[in-house]
Amino acid sequence: MHKVFINGSGGTTGLRIGDRLKARPDLELLSLPEDKRKDADAQAALAAQADVTVLCLPDDASRAFVSALNDETIKVLDTSTAFRTDGRFAYGFPELSDAHEEAIRNSSRVANTGCHAAGAIALLYPLLQAGAVAADMPVSITSITGYSGGGKKMIAEYEAKDRGTALDAPRAYALTQSHKHMPEIVKVCGLKTPPVFQPVVADFYNGMLVSIPLHPSLMQSPLSMDALTDLYRAHYRGKAMIQVLGPNPEPVIAANKLADSDAMEIFLTGSGDRMIACARFDNLGKGACGMAIQNLDLMLGN
Repeated sequence: MHKVFINGSGGTTGLRIGDRLKARPDLELLSLPEDKRKDADAQAALAAQADVTVLCLPDDASRAFVSALNDETIKVLDTSTAFRTDGRFAYGFPELSDAHEEAIRNSSRVANTGCHAAGAIALLYPLLQAGAVAADMPVSITSITGYSGGGKKMIAEYEAKDRGTALDAPRAYALTQSHKHMPEIVKVCGLKTPPVFQPVVADFYNGMLVSIPLHPSLMQSPLSMDALTDLYRAHYRGKAMIQVLGPNPEPVIAANKLADSDAMEIFLTGSGDRMIACARFDNLGKGACGMAIQNLDLMLGN
């Protein structure tokens, strides 16, 4: 039986991962007493006993925890933004390539993806690897997410009985183009310039739709919707959690269709000369907890 320590089990991500792992007969969850949860020495001692420690902490707390570990063989899966562009950490998106999956299996340090980044990278990485687009392509990303991605404070705001009407409509945020998921999108995809990125939060609990326009003028050579669909299918062939749908799969695309799922759907909408590449998934599933459990299993040798 493998032992797993979730450090920071009181937040949205930690609670959901913990609830799911409790049902696993092959795992034993380690925990600290309430009065020791912020004790750095107690955290490190329990991490030394665990086969993998999952960090569900704020960025600075994650950095402090990793910095305090004296044994680099202690396996750590971090779900914060702290290490996603750190060369010492494998990037936790196993479907991107065989090399990514092997790095996760063999590394003692893995950084889980960000939710918005998971969709953007899932769409861009195959195109860049196939040479369909260039690394200097001007990229524009729109990402619609449920409010659970904002954590406990945002969840409380949306679910308050006296919240008023301000939260009824979708809300664009991170308007200064400095969203914390931007660096990992640039690094993992090898982009030469950061994308224009507009995240939007809406009044539904969980679900996500990331979309990227693909005009022929942006591509290395014109490709049809069917050709691009085949490109995605070839890249993700054999990857159980990613399904590539045919073009224009539905007349209306609901961002929360895959809520409570660990799957991701990739598809194209539009016409032959103006297209939008879309990734639909659950921001708490393939965008966070589901991806973390997938990475955890790889780190455990499953």
